[in-house]
Amino acid sequence: MSVPAELGYTSEHEWVAISDGVATVGITEYAAEALGDIVYVEPPEVGATVAAGDTCGEVESTKSVSDIYSPVNGEVVEVNPTAVGDPAIIGEDPYGQGWLFKVELAEEPTDLLTPEQYTQLTEGEG
Repeated sequence: MSVPAELGYTSEHEWVAISDGVATVGITEYAAEALGDIVYVEPPEVGATVAAGDTCGEVESTKSVSDIYSPVNGEVVEVNPTAVGDPAIIGEDPYGQGWLFKVELAEEPTDLLTPEQYTQLTEGEG
C-alpha cells in the first residue's frame, strides 16, 4: 500500500493535497482496496460549503457504500468528471486521476495526519 509523503490524511481514509489555497481531496489506496470494485461516486456539488469532518458525498462499491468526509473547511470549486464518469479510476489511481473534488480553503487545516500517523492507523486496522 502506498502512502505518498507529500499528502495529508484523515482517520476516515481521505487524502489531501494543498496548493495555493486549494485542497484536492480523494480516498486513499487503503480505502479503495477495502471497498473493492468502485461502481459509483457522488461527490459534493460545486459551490457547496463543506466543513472538516462532515459527510459530503459517498462512494459505492460492489461490497458497500461509504461516506466521503470533507477533511477541510471551504467551498467546493471543482469535481473530477473522470471519477464520476468512470468510478473504477478511483481504485486504479487513487492519488492521481482518481481524485474526487477540490475545495477553496476557508483556512489551513491543522488536524491532518502525517503519512507516518496514517500508516500506523491503517496497520492497526489491517
